[in-house]
Amino acid sequence: MQSQTLNSIIPASSLLAVESALSQTFGTTTVAEIILLAGGLSASSVFKIVVNNQSYILKVDSSSGIVKTPSISCMEVAAEAGIAPRVYYLNKAAGVTITGFIKNIPLQAVYKSPEVLLPEISKTIKRMHELPALPTENSLLDTIDGLIAQFKTSGMLTGVAFDECFAYYDEIRKYYPWNDADKVFSHNDLNPNNMVFDGEKIWIIDWDAAFTNDRYVDLAITANFYVANDEHENVFLESYFGNGLTNYHKARFFLMRQICRLVYAMLMFKLAYMSNSGTAHDPDMEGISLKNVKENLGTGEISLASYEGQLLFGKALINEALNSMRSPRFVASIAQMT
Repeated sequence: MQSQTLNSIIPASSLLAVESALSQTFGTTTVAEIILLAGGLSASSVFKIVVNNQSYILKVDSSSGIVKTPSISCMEVAAEAGIAPRVYYLNKAAGVTITGFIKNIPLQAVYKSPEVLLPEISKTIKRMHELPALPTENSLLDTIDGLIAQFKTSGMLTGVAFDECFAYYDEIRKYYPWNDADKVFSHNDLNPNNMVFDGEKIWIIDWDAAFTNDRYVDLAITANFYVANDEHENVFLESYFGNGLTNYHKARFFLMRQICRLVYAMLMFKLAYMSNSGTAHDPDMEGISLKNVKENLGTGEISLASYEGQLLFGKALINEALNSMRSPRFVASIAQMT
């Protein structure tokens, strides 16, 4: 990634706010280096900056994770608890944040097997969920319904697979305990890009989507990236719930995994549609497996920054959800909700 000057990379509308942040935090507006980084699902621009020979993260135009009342953000609470990197500067009105930079080391470099890695991730999620829930809460159900409605309205893809998937979702929608009062301090976008490992502990970054939510959302999103089989699922859930793990927990977790696959598929299709809305989209769903798509993403053969990668990942998530929802476990899990 090429280093650029502050003036060349920060939008003019945000430049004064960024210079003010730098001046108040470091006593200077001079940065030795500024590099645009990739991020999660948030719309913020995220940069690595070097000031006085130290690296930091500068986030510009980030507002979706800010709590209006009380005047503290989920990120600040998590930072105070040592779950998120230190917050050096936060201006909610301007949408400018400066936080500590964590030099990332691949988790698998230290945690060589899922049996070792999954308890560490689970422990981090549990620590986060034990923080006091803030009075900021969105409707998970409304969010999902809105994404599905947008997808259907776009008309970009139709067919038997989508009809079947949405029919299964209607079944989940009918029985899932959406109004359960047991809500927790949630991140809501725990993909691998948002877990940074410094060699000793896991840090959680990019809090733009954070709000008080169903605990199974964080568990399911994480599992959809890291949990590959029933054995790994048991390790993951036992690390989180301990001896209190029940069939009800497992059923709710299973259903939320399908919900989150559907949500991420809708988000991928939305990105694909926005980048290529003027052409027909290949409707073929056959033979597109999540395992193969993940392998191709890992080798760099496809990228989630590209139309092709977004379309394929969305299709793979739909197929993966369908495989799970066609299984006997789906019927058994729905039965646990009734």
